[in-house]
Amino acid sequence: MQTTAFLGTAHIHTPGFVNAINKRADVTCKYVYDYDAERAAKNAEKLEATVADIDTILADPEVTSVVICSETRHHLELIEKAAAAGKHIFAEKPLAVTGEDAKKMAEAIEKAGVVFQTGFFNRSAPHNIFIKQEIEAGHLGVVTRMRFTNCHQGALAGWFDTDWRWIADKNEAGGGGFADLGAHALDIVLWCLEPTCGPAVKFAATLGNATKRYGDLSEIDEWGAGLVTFESGAVGIIEAGWVDPKYAAPIEVHGTEGQILVQDGKVLYFSSHVEGADGGEWTDLPAKLPHAFELFWDKLEGADVPLVTVKEAETESAAMHQLYLAAA
Repeated sequence: MQTTAFLGTAHIHTPGFVNAINKRADVTCKYVYDYDAERAAKNAEKLEATVADIDTILADPEVTSVVICSETRHHLELIEKAAAAGKHIFAEKPLAVTGEDAKKMAEAIEKAGVVFQTGFFNRSAPHNIFIKQEIEAGHLGVVTRMRFTNCHQGALAGWFDTDWRWIADKNEAGGGGFADLGAHALDIVLWCLEPTCGPAVKFAATLGNATKRYGDLSEIDEWGAGLVTFESGAVGIIEAGWVDPKYAAPIEVHGTEGQILVQDGKVLYFSSHVEGADGGEWTDLPAKLPHAFELFWDKLEGADVPLVTVKEAETESAAMHQLYLAAA
């Protein structure tokens, strides 16, 4: 049985995590802390937990882990304190606003030797696992480029008008639509390409604001596009934002001997090395993994499951920081 506590409940995914914990027989939440007392009380009631301060939570030996769903700007403080107290950490993405802060958090977690996980749930999708496997198997030849688009209608639909307003405040979140949804796209591109293409070495980006619902571009970006060049010369193209009327997440991967296209979960695959991969629909995909949040608890319960390493989370935050600097 895992006993956990929430350090911050501001994130838009908090309700889903609360429900997930309540459904698990092997996890109980003892405490909830939040900078907003009303928000803490509301979530504590749902979890049948006690509202407490950070020091009380971290000093309790029954609490072996923490779930950090605060505004992004609080992550450094909370993660450093939790790691120093020896608590395993699930922290919502992104890990940090800057590469410097991400490095500090990674160092604290590595020094403490605690289990870490973050909310990059796209790694659990069969098509993304398949893309990574086929690239690393050499079935696409020399990879030249990968494009990942991740967009929804958040700004158009006013998702951040009330409870989640901080997400559209760059002082709290560190960025806007590009940082928010682009984090998932960038993580998958880095995860898939770095093992064969080397680290990201060059960055270019542009940001935009279409509705001005939460301020103009000087205050918040609603969408963006970035270009990441890897050591091999391959490029990753990241497109993300809150101003598409319909959810869109197409993916393209191109190599000298193959390509993979994904649209609405449907995979089209061509490879000179794989029998039957003629460019048509490909359905022989790996099994779907549980959500990143569920994998965290499975790991703490002793399961051999893949997690996002803190170094990978640091790399994504640092790369996103470089894209924002390039767009400035």
